[in-house]
Amino acid sequence: MKILLVSDREEPYIWDHFDRERFADIGMIISCGDLKAEYLSFLVTMIKAPLFYVPGNHDGSYDRNPPEGCVSIDGKLVIYEGIRLLGFGGSHIYNGKEYQYTQKQMKKRIRRLSWVLRKYKGFDILVSHAPAFGLCDGDDLCHRGFESFRYLLDKYSPRYYVHGHQHLNYGLKPRVTKYGNTTIINAFGYYILDY
Repeated sequence: MKILLVSDREEPYIWDHFDRERFADIGMIISCGDLKAEYLSFLVTMIKAPLFYVPGNHDGSYDRNPPEGCVSIDGKLVIYEGIRLLGFGGSHIYNGKEYQYTQKQMKKRIRRLSWVLRKYKGFDILVSHAPAFGLCDGDDLCHRGFESFRYLLDKYSPRYYVHGHQHLNYGLKPRVTKYGNTTIINAFGYYILDY
């Protein structure tokens, strides 16, 4: 299955110059946050594939105006076509607005799903907005990753981990990297994953 990954920037290549044939073989869309709700609704309408998303630290409007036709997987495990998606939105807390968490709060969110993870024997794709601590995260408080995401990667060894938040134009961070058996992908802009 081909999966369209999107995050942090509405791509003119897709939004302004959409060509249905370029995305005809996309079977699923995953958003890692910080995108306009209208953009996600556009994608799910034009590409005709289900869209699963987590909110970014700039998506406070999702509470009032969620992306139409899309499915939030924030704090949930969702299964589609046999692929187990585990999602966590938000970033490290830096100014106290929506979708910001301390390390302790994110750990607690993950702990709430421990029985689900046992029941389904883990997950195939971890989806988050912020990256894992020490794995393509930033040095400043806002862009620091979550230690509990590293725990999830170590314990469950999913095939993929997709995140946003770290813009590629920040420099020095690769788009694709490996951590053990997990391929980590920064979904900034857009990326097509052949699952």
